[in-house]
Amino acid sequence: MSAKPANLKSEILKLLKEDEEFRYAVAGLIGLKEILERLNRHEEELIKLRRDMTEGFKRHDEELAKLRKDMMEGFKRYEEELIRLRKDMTEGFKRHDEILERHAAEIARLREDMNAGFRRHDEILKRHEEELIKLREDMNRGFELVNRHIAAIGARWGIMSEEAFREGLRGLLEKELGLKVKRWTAFDETGIVFGYPSQVEIDIAIKDTKLILIEVSSHIRRSDVYQFKRKAELYQRKTGRKPDRLLMIAPYAEDKAIEASRLLGIEIYTKV
Repeated sequence: MSAKPANLKSEILKLLKEDEEFRYAVAGLIGLKEILERLNRHEEELIKLRRDMTEGFKRHDEELAKLRKDMMEGFKRYEEELIRLRKDMTEGFKRHDEILERHAAEIARLREDMNAGFRRHDEILKRHEEELIKLREDMNRGFELVNRHIAAIGARWGIMSEEAFREGLRGLLEKELGLKVKRWTAFDETGIVFGYPSQVEIDIAIKDTKLILIEVSSHIRRSDVYQFKRKAELYQRKTGRKPDRLLMIAPYAEDKAIEASRLLGIEIYTKV
């Protein structure tokens, strides 16, 4: 049996060498087989590719479905946040409007209180002004009376001392103006008034709770005005109370003294 295959093989090889038609037929058969095998492999590859593509499309569809789900959930959360934000903004605007209303009411009340305060202030100023006018009128009437009485003093002026003149005029002020004049004395250890430590005297009077410092002299010079101002500063420093008025009274005052008194807020009366 082994000889037959060998002979068959020899015959086939001989035919392949000698018979061209046979050789082409065998070659065709061999090529067809390769083609069929390749087609089978290609078909398998196509099946595998189709399966892979199907699985890829399936995964792609799943990913798209998941992405769509995530997007819908995201849109839902975004819409919920917008709703909460709109609600918070609405409540915030409501609170803001309430605060503005309260502030407007507070401002209105404050304006009413301020207007009422200004009215009270104006009334107080008006009363003070009326009191000052009345006091000035009383003072002027008093000084007119003093003017009539001072004539007697003037007749004797040539022989009267400065201190006697002052005492006489103080008496007239008390009698005619109702001013209780007192002598205030203090030691000026720092030399505010005269520039060196010394004893300082000044007349004080109380009129309708107002403190008045009075300087009575026969002749007022500019230096007297400045000296009187320093006495007032010493009084305020010693007592802690600021005088309401500063008065200088004399039959005569120099022009420069009157000018200085205006600058320093001192009243000078010379009609006596």
